Amino acid sequence: MSAQELAVDPPTAARRLLGAILWSGPVALRIVEVEAYGSDPDGPWPDPAAHSWPGPTARNAVMFGPAGRLYVYRSYGIHLCVNVTGGYDGEAGAVLVRAAEVVDGIEMARERRPAARKDTDLARGPGNVGSALGITMSDYGTELFDPFSALRLELNPPVPQSEIAAGPRVGVSLAAETAWRFWLPASPAVSVYRRSPRAAEPTT
Repeated sequence: MSAQELAVDPPTAARRLLGAILWSGPVALRIVEVEAYGSDPDGPWPDPAAHSWPGPTARNAVMFGPAGRLYVYRSYGIHLCVNVTGGYDGEAGAVLVRAAEVVDGIEMARERRPAARKDTDLARGPGNVGSALGITMSDYGTELFDPFSALRLELNPPVPQSEIAAGPRVGVSLAAETAWRFWLPASPAVSVYRRSPRAAEPTT
C-alpha cells in the first residue's frame, strides 16, 4: 500500500481511506468517517468550501503537494484537525478525518480525551481525532507512508461500496449540498450531521 493509491480525485481518495489505520505512537485509529475537499478554481476539482480555494498559501501549501501527507489546521482557534492529502501532485486535494475507532493504545487515548464519556466518543468528531492522536502543528506535512515516522497510515483492503454511505459535508457554508462526506454506517463512532446555519437553502 502506498501514497499512490490516494493520487486520485478527492472523493475516491476519501472512500479509500475508510477502514484505514492511522497510527500516532502507541495509538491506532480505524477511520470510519471522512470528508473530501477539492481544489482552487483553476484546479480539476473546484471546491469553494476547501482551504485551497484561494490558491496556495503558507497555511494550505501541503494540500498542493504529493498525496499521503498530513495537513493539520486549527479549527475555531482550539481544535487541531487531521487531513490526508490526495489528488495529483501540484493539484490541491485533501480528506478530513471526521471520526475513527480506537483499535490500539486506548489507555493513552483516554488520557488525552478525559472528557469522553464512552470509548466510541474518543475520536468522534475531527477535533477529537486530533486530540486522541496527540497531534500538534509540528506534525504538519508529515509523510504518512514513511515506515519510520511516528505518524503512519496503513491502508486496508478497500471497503465495499455497499458498506459506505455518502451525504453532504458538515458545517460548510459553501457547496453545502456536495455529497463528499463518506462514512461506515455500521460504526458507532460516526459523528452527527450538522448543517451550517450559514449555508444557503437547497434549491428545488
